[in-house]
Amino acid sequence: MTARARTIIIALAVVGLCVLFAFGVMVGAALVGYRAALRAGYEAATVQNLKTIEAVEARYFITHNRTFGTLDQLIKEQELSRKFSGHPAVADGYVFTLSLALQPNGSSYKLTADPEPGLSGAHHFYVDSNEDRIRVNPDQQAGPNDPFN
Repeated sequence: MTARARTIIIALAVVGLCVLFAFGVMVGAALVGYRAALRAGYEAATVQNLKTIEAVEARYFITHNRTFGTLDQLIKEQELSRKFSGHPAVADGYVFTLSLALQPNGSSYKLTADPEPGLSGAHHFYVDSNEDRIRVNPDQQAGPNDPFN
């Protein structure tokens, strides 16, 4: 093999490696973008799910003697999708926890939505029967003192 042929083979190998490296960088960037879009989609779906549960709880409260229902009761009444069944209820990458409390003037509820570890969004959400606004915490389970979404 001549020196010229060897030089051409080495140049082609270097160009091929550069193309593979560039392709790998583009695939890596696409995966990061895909994961970010997926996380944003999970969070948007969860906010919508919280609003749906709020509306369903309001209807249940009116028709059931000023009491709120559990997720299972809301599903049984066919007011809520079966995707919220199970203990814990997991929907769209988030774990939903609904707590009911009886008070002298009626009942109340607290609803949290926390991301499944490593599978969905990064934000934690909270809503209760006293407000119709969703609170959010980026680091830990959200509560009544966190800022609004």
